[in-house]
Amino acid sequence: MGLRRGTRAPRGPGCASLLLLALACLWLPAGGRRPPRPPPCPPSCSCTRDTAFCVDSKAIPRNLPPEVISDGDEEQVTSLGVQALAAGLGSAPAVPSPGWRPPAPASLSPVARPWLGASLNGPARGSGTLLRSLGAAPGCRAGAGGDAVPSRVPPARDLRGNALACDCKIKWLVEWMESTNTTVPAVFCSSPGQHQGQRIRDLALSDFECITTDFVVHQVLPFQSVSAEPFTYASDLYLALAQPSASSCTILKWDYVERKLRDFDRIPAHSAVHCKPIVAQGQLYVVVAQLFGGSYIYRWDTTVDKFIKIQDIDSQKTRKPNDIEAFQIEGDWYFVIADSSKAGSTSLYRLSQNGFYSHQALHAWHRDTDVEYVENEGKPRLIISSSSQAPVIYQWNRSQKQFTPQGEVGEMLDVQMVKHFKVKRDHFLCLSRYIGDSKVVRWEGPRFIELQTLPSRGSMVMQPFSVEQRQYMALGSDFSFTHVYLWEEEKQKFVKFQELSVQAPRAFRYVPAADVQLLLAPSFKANTLVYRHVVVDLSL
Repeated sequence: MGLRRGTRAPRGPGCASLLLLALACLWLPAGGRRPPRPPPCPPSCSCTRDTAFCVDSKAIPRNLPPEVISDGDEEQVTSLGVQALAAGLGSAPAVPSPGWRPPAPASLSPVARPWLGASLNGPARGSGTLLRSLGAAPGCRAGAGGDAVPSRVPPARDLRGNALACDCKIKWLVEWMESTNTTVPAVFCSSPGQHQGQRIRDLALSDFECITTDFVVHQVLPFQSVSAEPFTYASDLYLALAQPSASSCTILKWDYVERKLRDFDRIPAHSAVHCKPIVAQGQLYVVVAQLFGGSYIYRWDTTVDKFIKIQDIDSQKTRKPNDIEAFQIEGDWYFVIADSSKAGSTSLYRLSQNGFYSHQALHAWHRDTDVEYVENEGKPRLIISSSSQAPVIYQWNRSQKQFTPQGEVGEMLDVQMVKHFKVKRDHFLCLSRYIGDSKVVRWEGPRFIELQTLPSRGSMVMQPFSVEQRQYMALGSDFSFTHVYLWEEEKQKFVKFQELSVQAPRAFRYVPAADVQLLLAPSFKANTLVYRHVVVDLSL
């Protein structure tokens, strides 16, 4: 098979024409004489501390470490670990056995089996000791101090016309080619499809999408929980978790040195389903919602450094609380409790000087499961989901200082949770369902346009969250893995991104902690997991 040639061979006597990336060799001292002092980089080479790239050179740099040697014969390289560059070869053994040869790259023709680089133990990214030669022929000679030491470079092969996989593994090569004025042969891309047939020299760094992300376990909290609420108080980061099995609301504090959550305090709550911290007017409150025995409000007392119970919540209105949301409207603080009993009522409370007082009964006798506060088009709204009817929207009436019914979200029943997210100027809702498929809809004024249906049998939580410029969504299930999805703006849909092993999740909460991005995953049946969001560069 002939090789295509995309560039004209350089002219010059005594050395091979335009050859790519040959094996390096080290001069050997003759007799017992002291080896000559290495000369500077030859004019025909481009040199760094540990790398040289030579074109039509009659000499090669002599500052290479003694680990790199060659006998000049491509067929008998016995003391050298050879690695191929961007051609699919694995790492060579550190100490090759006699007669060992690296396999030919699968993406190159059998005739052209070029040695693309030489390194004893370095990775195939050009680091370590590496000579890349474009034509230093056997017999070329260089010396210093009056001593001429023979130097032989093994025969190299011409890569012009061969095709390589132009993926993230060769991004470093493209970066190097942009920064050098060395003449490089025409090497073409065989894949991926958008680069097929294109010269590597013509690629730009922006052509490589090598940055991806991952969620990895950062910390395991050895207890079950059903809610997680981060808050900042006195410049420190805390987390409140409801633990019904441990009969408490556990408060954890972020350790900025160890970069972990540590125990801070506990509030007694024998059937807690939600512990909602509210930092308002310089005070820290925690609303403790319990399935049995009533619900309470605690305040952090700085004089004794402990939580003090300051208020009971009306047990006739709130019988089986399920969710709590806190927010500000026109400078006033409110919280709303979704009640899931037949005889209870989802209720709104307002903060006054003496504590929180009942402000409005919103949604009675509908077994409400979740409440979401949204500001859309400058108008405060509440979306209340229920197991007995479609989610109901309430809008804030400024003159009455109350919420008034505005409409419903579609005709979907058994919606366990409604969560809102925004991309650019568009507003979206995620609606999780325990029986049936969950939905993603776009909110356009009074209309809701269905964009996506996701299988979600056993789902109790569907939580969108954003990390920097990426919009994610975590969809939990009592019967299978949690699926993390990534939003694709062009497609206007979520695509599967990662699976997390979380048993019976009841919430997902994104927590930025200084330079660490966390995702809390409370579990009803197992340990509570803390994931860390990491950025991965596939070109490294």
